Amino acid sequence: MKVFDVVILGGGASGLMCAAHLNRHSDLQVAVIEGNTKVGAKLKISGGGKCNITNVDVRPIHFLGDEDLIKSTLKHFSKEDLLRLLERHGLEPVIRKGRYYFCPKSSDEIISILKRLSGKSKFFYNEKIKSVSREDGGCRVQTDRGLYQSRHVVVATGGASFVTLGASDIGLKIAREFGHEIIAFAPSLVGLTLQPEQFWMKALSGVSLPTRIRVDDRVIEEDTLFAHRGISGPAVLSASLYWHKGMISIDFLPGQDILRLCGGQKKQISTVMNLPKRFSKAFLEHLGMTDKPCNRLSSDELERLKQLHEYRFAPAGTFGFSKAEVSRGGVKSDEIDHKTMQSLKVEGLSFIGEVVDVTGELGGYNFQWAFSSAVVAADGIMRR
Repeated sequence: MKVFDVVILGGGASGLMCAAHLNRHSDLQVAVIEGNTKVGAKLKISGGGKCNITNVDVRPIHFLGDEDLIKSTLKHFSKEDLLRLLERHGLEPVIRKGRYYFCPKSSDEIISILKRLSGKSKFFYNEKIKSVSREDGGCRVQTDRGLYQSRHVVVATGGASFVTLGASDIGLKIAREFGHEIIAFAPSLVGLTLQPEQFWMKALSGVSLPTRIRVDDRVIEEDTLFAHRGISGPAVLSASLYWHKGMISIDFLPGQDILRLCGGQKKQISTVMNLPKRFSKAFLEHLGMTDKPCNRLSSDELERLKQLHEYRFAPAGTFGFSKAEVSRGGVKSDEIDHKTMQSLKVEGLSFIGEVVDVTGELGGYNFQWAFSSAVVAADGIMRR
């Protein structure tokens, strides 16, 4: 049996940051158990291999979950704290689209820093977690290759998306075994499939345009990408976080008024729309209209054109875990100490990152949550 002060389950963003923080600020003996052959698998592939680390605008409004927990966690280790840490170690993220922080060259840059900062930890690769139990005043972790004893176990096992990277719901199983209430994982930041009435969109595969999507009281402004299976792109992925079932509304021409654009014009409808021609043609056909000069539109046709700004429909479902960026759901936050990320049911057990019932929109929010919750947990362990 291997004995440590802290055993971290998972070598992803949250697990690495937790180990790094413990290594930098304490002499605790730390072990990281990772199911893959390398750490940071999700960091490696995210953002097209350049890793969208965080966002210019990191506020609780961009997350789904317990607002008090989100607010206190992001305050404890903020976006500014993260950027200062990375810059001190030679990484100055670049901003894209005025809001997204990326590694300038490759996601290997941030992985390298986290590996270096957690270098005092002992890493164990290719080990699958079987169970965690509470024994002899500490915790025991059983893997398929050995037994570990520690005073504290940090569950940083992530969600169920990216099965090809070894993702699973083992973190929820551990929580459930200890009596925690959990919310089952569901695909999130994922494309949405269509009802037959919206199949006209499938013919637009490859077309992208700026949109404003409303789901209940949430509004997302970003690009929508039409795909063979349905709709995707940044706006749809973020909107999927808040959609469970029921209606959504899409404004295909945000910031403009189609009736004002058409008013008295001799130009064709598709011309004043100033949208991709494939979209304009398909949308008009869907409305049962032909492209014509705006000054020849009837009052009924003008009324139908308003749907360009509020096209309401109910998606059929999602593209599933195989295409999801993250998993929504996790260990319920009211059973976690907000100041330490430790279980309120089991001494010496913490939950961080995606395994907690907090999920962010697309744009670096989930990595920021992973890093912030990891630091909160590490500081809680050191205080204890």
